[in-house]
Amino acid sequence: MKVNVQNTKGDSVEELEINFDAFEDDSKGLQAVHDAVVAYRASQRSGTACAKTRSEVAGTGKKPWRQKGTGRARAGSKQSPIWRGGGVVFGPGPRSFRKDINKKTRKLALRKALSERFKAGEVLVVDQVQMDQPKTKDVIRLLDQLKVDGTALIVTGEVNANAQLSARNIPYVDVTTSASLNTYDTLKFDCLILTKDALSGLESRLS
Repeated sequence: MKVNVQNTKGDSVEELEINFDAFEDDSKGLQAVHDAVVAYRASQRSGTACAKTRSEVAGTGKKPWRQKGTGRARAGSKQSPIWRGGGVVFGPGPRSFRKDINKKTRKLALRKALSERFKAGEVLVVDQVQMDQPKTKDVIRLLDQLKVDGTALIVTGEVNANAQLSARNIPYVDVTTSASLNTYDTLKFDCLILTKDALSGLESRLS
């Protein structure tokens, strides 16, 4: 597959040949994509929900009233789950929702996701993203010149601190590197903007 490389003004400068479309069967890799997205989102959960059991609720250990002779139902503890302010039976506790998938499956998922985005024309390749200092308006100008509507993910070859700081104040734009790109982010944004270095890094990573 050939892709068009643009400069930051939106002008075409060259064409590159990539090999992300190596799927003759369109259904191949869909399950891997699903598994990768589920695993990623599960791993993002904090798992901090917690409810106290009857042994953890604060309060006295004294028997509320004597066993017999009051006419009331017998009671032995104010922390009983059937009492207001008592403990919770089988409530949630801190846990990890992390899911692991095989390296081959993770690589297949990212390859499939990138392949589909390229086929749909939702990936732009630019020669470079050069920013001398952090300025939000520079990122907005870049998106305007590339005619990008909606959310966008800018993928660079190396960590670009100025680009990350410039995009940090824009809620619909994010910046990452080719080494950190994952399947979920590949599918989440309306448009992917890859630099030539990022494209080269992804080809090396997925080969």
